[in-house]
Formats: sequence, C-alpha cells, structure tokens
Amino acid sequence: MRDREVATRIISGKPSTEDVSLDSNLRPKHLIDFIGQDKVKGNLEIAIVAAQKRGEALDHVLLYGPPGLGKTTLAYIIAVEMGVNIKVSSGPAIERPGDLAAILTNLQRGDILFIDEIHRLSRVVEEILYPAMEDFAIDIVLGKGPGARSLRLKLPRFTLIGATTRYALMSSPLRDRFGATYRLDFYDELAIETILRRSSSILSIEVKEAGFSQIACRARGTPRVANRLLRRVRDYAQVMANGVVTESVAIEALSKLEIDHLGLDEIDHKVLHTIIEKFDGGPVGLDTIAASINEEADTIMDVYEPYLLQLGFLDRTPRGRVATRLACEHLGVAYKKGQSSQANLW
Repeated sequence: MRDREVATRIISGKPSTEDVSLDSNLRPKHLIDFIGQDKVKGNLEIAIVAAQKRGEALDHVLLYGPPGLGKTTLAYIIAVEMGVNIKVSSGPAIERPGDLAAILTNLQRGDILFIDEIHRLSRVVEEILYPAMEDFAIDIVLGKGPGARSLRLKLPRFTLIGATTRYALMSSPLRDRFGATYRLDFYDELAIETILRRSSSILSIEVKEAGFSQIACRARGTPRVANRLLRRVRDYAQVMANGVVTESVAIEALSKLEIDHLGLDEIDHKVLHTIIEKFDGGPVGLDTIAASINEEADTIMDVYEPYLLQLGFLDRTPRGRVATRLACEHLGVAYKKGQSSQANLW
C-alpha cells in the first residue's frame, strides 16, 4: 500500500489532501492553546523563554512519534512564540545538496527551518547539514577536478526543527546534533474530547457530550483522526439527524464507516485475524504477515502496529509478532494458551 492509499484510511494519522485546509483552520497558534503533550509543552515553554531572555535562536529541536499527533503544529507554534519566520520543507523534497544550500542561505537570523520526514534525507544532503547545524556555515565546492576549491559561507544563527515518525532510521550523527529531542505520544480520550470541543466550536458543529465521547474513543489517540471523524459524523448528522450530533447519531455514523468502539477498522482486524487464525497467534515474522495480507512490511510497522501495540493487542518478540489475549477477546475468538510457542518466521 502506497502512502497515498494509506492516507485514504479515515483512521490513518497520515495527512490527506482534504486535511490541508482543515488542519490550517483548526491548528492552534500558541502553546497555551495546544491541548495535550503536557511534558513536551512544558519543556518547550522553558526553552523558548530562556532563548528569548538571552536574545538567541532556539536550540535545534527534534520531534518524533506517530503521524497526526501535532509535530508540524508545534513547529509553527514555536515560530510564533519566538516571533520569527518559518521555512517548511521535507526530507524527500530536498534531493540535492544545492537544494538545501539554497534554503539555508535564504534564512534570516533566528528563523526556523522545519524539515518533515527528516529521516528521509539522503546521506549526501546530511553532510551539508552537519556544519550548518554546528558551526552555522556550509561548504561549497567550486569547480571540478584538480582545480576545485572549497568555499565556506557563514549562515545566520537559525533553528532546525526536524520531525520524524521513524526515529530509529535517523543516522546517529544527525540525531546527536539536536539540542532537544521530544517524543509525542498518543493522546488520552479526555484530551481528544477537549480537542473535539474546540474543533466543533470553530466549525460551528452542534455536538452533545455523549457524541464527543463516541468520537473520541474511536480516534486512536490522534487529533488528526478525531477531526476527520468529526467531519464525517457532521455530514451524517446534517443528512440524517437535523445537524445535531448525539450519541446515537455518532454511533450510527461511525458504524457505517466500519470503525469499532476502539477505533479499529477492517484492515486492523485483517492483521489480527491473520496472526491468530493463520499462524495460531504467533510468533510470526513481519514479512510473513505482509505477504499474507498483500501489504508492505513498512506500512504494517509504521501505520498499523503502533496503535495495536498501544492497545496491548500485539507483542513484539525476538521471534516475531504475537497476538495477545486482549486481541482475541476483542475479536471474540478463542485464545490458545501457549500459542506463542510456535515460530512462523519468514
């Protein structure tokens, strides 16, 4: 499954085309308005105030965690709180060293460069980034062959904010050059309900308290998913229930979308059923699961697994993935005691 296809899942944390304008409208502008991630917010607030008191640029910041949790939003908020401009790019978009050099040389003092999917930067581009982050300078090679010479260009002191969903794929030298690293975790239902109240107010959607609860429990702890579900439920309510989202209306709308009360959809169920029924609950290798359901291993690991692990429905073991008793109970299938004793590796 390609990224575009993954993004079409309504419960995918990855952004889709329809999310662009919505994210822009609902995105909080200041730390005080950002809901959840209290530890990250607290640390960022201290770092921002300290940098402002010293009159310096903020240290380079790395944000990592599953998609849809607010990494991009926090980057924009940091720029607003620091009172500086922000330039936005992504790892795949910066293909050549010259692309990065052009961006860096156009930064002003204190500006923020935000690179999403920073783990996808090529190694040759990373080599340009190292001196830029440490010494605020870049080395440009002029000419070719024996007559080539290196020219060092000084850069204004800037802040690099990197965001990634694959922290382990970042090279160690790049990770080590960030002054602050923060992990964003899934949100609890109370925080998601608070986010939904704010979003419904901005979008002028009438939602009863029980309606918020039904949406929140299916949002997979992800604000982007919560806002996407809110829009779908709003559409159903406007057509079928005079525009008011009640508990029953929310349940009906989400049932039609085939999202269960824990936020699992057909593909999540397919992954779990494959492990439980085809491989006796595991352990089974990731590549074997991918081949069995015609998906890519990276897609399973990046998109499906994080939430299933969060729920306690999957275990990662040295021998492969194992479906837990909780997963069996949720699906209503028998749990085989000691089922993980069988190894089914690719």
